[in-house]
Amino acid sequence: MAPVVLETDAGEPLSTGTTGHSRSAYRVSVTETTHQQHEGGTRSQEYRLARTSLRGLRQDLFHDPFAYRRLPPRHTDGPFVRRLPGRLRTDAQYLPHAVVGAIAFIAFVVGSVSGNLPGGDAPALLTGILCALPVLATLVRPIGAFWLSLAVTPLVALINGAGWDWPWMPGAFICHLAVLIIVALRTRPRTAVWMWALTCVYAFVSDVFFGGSYYYTNSGPMMVTSAFALLVVCLWHIRQTARKEVTAQQTVTAHERSRRTLLEERTTIARELHDVVAHHMSVVAIQAEAAPYRVENPPEELERAFATIRENAVAALTELRRVLGVVRAEDYEAPDAPQPTLADLDALLANVREAGLAVDKAVTGAVRELPPGVELSAYRIVQEALSNSLRHAPGATARVEVSYVLGGLGLRVVNTAIPPNTLVKPSPGAGHGITGMRERVSMLNGGITAGSTDDGGYEVTVFLPVTVQTEDEA
Repeated sequence: MAPVVLETDAGEPLSTGTTGHSRSAYRVSVTETTHQQHEGGTRSQEYRLARTSLRGLRQDLFHDPFAYRRLPPRHTDGPFVRRLPGRLRTDAQYLPHAVVGAIAFIAFVVGSVSGNLPGGDAPALLTGILCALPVLATLVRPIGAFWLSLAVTPLVALINGAGWDWPWMPGAFICHLAVLIIVALRTRPRTAVWMWALTCVYAFVSDVFFGGSYYYTNSGPMMVTSAFALLVVCLWHIRQTARKEVTAQQTVTAHERSRRTLLEERTTIARELHDVVAHHMSVVAIQAEAAPYRVENPPEELERAFATIRENAVAALTELRRVLGVVRAEDYEAPDAPQPTLADLDALLANVREAGLAVDKAVTGAVRELPPGVELSAYRIVQEALSNSLRHAPGATARVEVSYVLGGLGLRVVNTAIPPNTLVKPSPGAGHGITGMRERVSMLNGGITAGSTDDGGYEVTVFLPVTVQTEDEA
């Protein structure tokens, strides 16, 4: 058996615990792996790029090229079409079809009369039909129209015989250029690039192998003209795509802004309700604890009942603070003053008058104390409505009507139209104040209507139901 000689690096001493065999195998493995990865990675990137390009070519121009794709009517909501009368607006949706038909007619006429044959001969008529057919085919089979145009071009040249133009006769030139533009408009920029590349290949082959007997070749004008036309079409596609993306992003942004405003309003409502309910639950717990001491020798059952009431009140208060306390931000500070009620409306109206809004108040019905949640929501609704009047109707006058009815509370806040001689412009805004009002009204199972009045002002009408308690229930 022949001895095995291990290759080692003579220039580097072997470290402790490392054999020559392992070091040699490690160095050879790393070198070969690195070399293979480098060569394989370079080839794979080029191969992947070529494969992607060929896949795009096959998908755009070779995969079911004669598929039926009818040109849809155009939209009639454009800035110019919307100004047309009803009948013309309806007919305007077929304007692209009419334009394609006109181009096909031009190609037919030019193809019939531009050759050496008389215009009335059957070959001249056939030439015109061949030039018009691919243009018309773009209405229903756009990719097939491109291949049909390439096939028609040499046929037109053979029918015309000793024509002066090669490889595109005048009719075929108009036909192919129109097909390139229409198909590019109906597809995407990548398809336009592939069509132009195949047109270049056709022009090169026809000039090199079949254009020897012709004095003039128009491949150059075709390539330059089509390149500029397709470049404009591609830029149009990019602009349309960018506009759609911007519109979609604006829609998403508006939706997110509305949703964020709604969540902020709900958070504010939750904070306020937390303060109101926590206060009353604390009062219940304190009264339940102090009640047994107000009765001399209370029964044991009564003491246990009050103890149970206090325990439940404290447990409910703890749970309420645990659940609703999460909505408080870290920088949120509870208000020192009590939450406002309808009794504070006069102070609110005085503040609004100082800000420049002339407002008066009317109260109907028997004024009575309402539940804290209703009082707070009613105050906030009036406050938001007057704030909207200040922002969006400068110089107008407002009126606040509060109606105490049997089943609840009615509110009506209305402002007049903006005076024509006012110098203050309305403040722009997202208009989410109504959203907050609806949230408060929905929380109390009430109803709200908001909209413009006949004289150009704005009106907000709210009804907040209040359950009537009998003396026994009280």
